[in-house]
Amino acid sequence: MNGETGTGRSTAGGTARALRAARAAERAVPRRRRRAAAVLVLCLALAPALLPAATAHAAPYAIAASAPYAIAADGTPTVRLSAKEAGKGGTVTVTGRGWRPKALLTLLICGQNMIGGTNSCANGDGRAVTTDTHGAFRRKLPVAEPPKPCPCVVHVATVTGAAADAEAAFKVAGHPVAPLPKERTGGRLAVLAQPRLTGSSGLLTWFGAPAQRELRVTVGNLGSAPAKDPVFQVGTSHGVFAPEWAEQQWRGTVPAGKKAEVRLPVELPAGAHGDYLVSLKYGGKVLVEQPWGVGRPWGVTLFWVLLCIVVPTAVFRIGMALVDRVRPHGPGRGRSEGRTHPAARGHAAGRRHGAAVTGQRIRNRTSRARDTAGPGTPGDGAALPWFTPDTAPSTTTSTERPTSKGSA
Repeated sequence: MNGETGTGRSTAGGTARALRAARAAERAVPRRRRRAAAVLVLCLALAPALLPAATAHAAPYAIAASAPYAIAADGTPTVRLSAKEAGKGGTVTVTGRGWRPKALLTLLICGQNMIGGTNSCANGDGRAVTTDTHGAFRRKLPVAEPPKPCPCVVHVATVTGAAADAEAAFKVAGHPVAPLPKERTGGRLAVLAQPRLTGSSGLLTWFGAPAQRELRVTVGNLGSAPAKDPVFQVGTSHGVFAPEWAEQQWRGTVPAGKKAEVRLPVELPAGAHGDYLVSLKYGGKVLVEQPWGVGRPWGVTLFWVLLCIVVPTAVFRIGMALVDRVRPHGPGRGRSEGRTHPAARGHAAGRRHGAAVTGQRIRNRTSRARDTAGPGTPGDGAALPWFTPDTAPSTTTSTERPTSKGSA
């Protein structure tokens, strides 16, 4: 009995101690919660004081690491300027983020919000910059007056790779400001087929005349309004030179959703030869580019070769004629060797005929004198030894033969 009583008491005491421990634990839990709540309130109270310092310390790393990738993934590169206005001769710092890493960019100051393309930009005072590995850049740009009036912008665009551009408003102090040109209303034309250059060169082109062709392009109207008498810009370029644009108006109407063939004449300067590129622009956008190979005008080369041969020959002949005319002539000679005037030739022939007649008369007189004088008369010694053909002595009639040595 006593043992069982002692065991029951010990069991009851253990149960009481467990209950007291449980009650103490229940009372401790609210105390821990109150302490955690107090620590949380203290942290919230100190956060405004600690946050600026932490933000300032981590800002450079956050901008350099996270911002470019976030903007580039969004596909919208940005451009910021150190100043919104500056005068000619000053500089403005251009910073950009979100560009393609290691990309080459061009920075230009353009007028009229660059509506007319790069023709409205100060191209001679532009700058180039290469982005870093995070797609960011920083570059100083000299302020120059664009060829078009303001409103002006700083235009940044890629040179190689995928096309991307961005603009930031900028005011050039002292530069004139004019309203923006009105946007043209009408259809939107697009090229639907490969362009062609038709025509051929003639004989005059072979001698340096301007080469002419006809550019044929099939265009379609993608807009909702018809395009009536559209104005195109045709340009020709040679080598690395920029095209020289000339406006040409096509007479006709392209209805909305329809297509038409546009024919425009193209002409090169006189004597042009080599590889040319014909470009067609409409609404500030280049529609087509067609190569054109022009042959060399060999007729011009042949003309100059003949000129270099004929002119010196003619000058030489004229000079020799002048020398022959002014040089002195010797007695008994004509004006030139082997050349005798017709009158002089006739005079010489007359002199020869007269000499022959005189000789015949002298021979007749001699024969008559010998006939009248007898043989052995003194007239024989005075007679000249002239004979007529029928009275001349002949060796065949002689009877005497000279004796040779040793003959009998």
